[in-house]
Amino acid sequence: MEEKKVQFFSRGQKLAAILFSPDKVKERGPGIVLCQGYTGTKELFLPLLAKAFCEAGYPSLVFDYRGWGESEGDKGHLFPWEQVEDIRNAMTFLGTQEMVDPERLGLYGTSFGGANVIAVAAIDQRVKCIVANLPIGNGKRWLRSLRRLWEWRELLQLIAEDRQNRVLSGKSRKMKAFDVVPLDPSIQAAMADAVKEGLLQEDDITLESAEAIIAYSPEDMVVRISPRPILFIHAGSDNLVSSEEAQSLYERAGEPKKLVIVPGVTHVDFYLGEAFGQVTTLSLDWFNRYLPVHGD
Repeated sequence: MEEKKVQFFSRGQKLAAILFSPDKVKERGPGIVLCQGYTGTKELFLPLLAKAFCEAGYPSLVFDYRGWGESEGDKGHLFPWEQVEDIRNAMTFLGTQEMVDPERLGLYGTSFGGANVIAVAAIDQRVKCIVANLPIGNGKRWLRSLRRLWEWRELLQLIAEDRQNRVLSGKSRKMKAFDVVPLDPSIQAAMADAVKEGLLQEDDITLESAEAIIAYSPEDMVVRISPRPILFIHAGSDNLVSSEEAQSLYERAGEPKKLVIVPGVTHVDFYLGEAFGQVTTLSLDWFNRYLPVHGD
């Protein structure tokens, strides 16, 4: 297996990526783009999964969204539809590799990336197989679920004020990324460690970004994916993204589809230890079934 730093462009911005290529590929086959979650960089957990996919014969690509990690772009901007565009350009780049069939692409997304891969698959027929891990179905419901009522109303008021101010000044006020998405105390330590290691960014994001997240609703698009297969995986004790998000997506999706909720584990557990192994196995089984390396 070869691991190589690469780059590609998305709307004129240079995006940083890592390409994992299997050894001794005899013919073009499927490739997989892996998509990071909220403020995550390409180095956060996904390379372990990309290596597992690669060892199974799938060329795999992880990358930084524009404005995050080592990619170019406006810092502090987190607009879902821009990330969707970045994913589609990542797919195009992966499809230019000599060992990849550009019409046989799979997507894996985790957390906010799980939401993004649903949106991409809904509008891009090149996607032939999808795994949405810990996905968010509705941005408004998600951000509301993390707050008490008065905190939610306070956020909406800040966004309303910012909407007026930015049409007059051209600038959007910034907030800490984890004030927009408050963390459960049980995972704060793990997230803090990831920030220290440069795997997760605790940067400010604009209130315009928060408004864009609230307006984002992949569950309204998930029905468009069928008859292409989609697997939803969620942690049963997730306090950051409720398993109800995956359930809502599953109920709206067409066949073939599958929902797996792993009991007794949290959001962070899905990236560590045995739960991570379960996610890897479930994902590989899904890709092997519906997007086999040898086309059989």
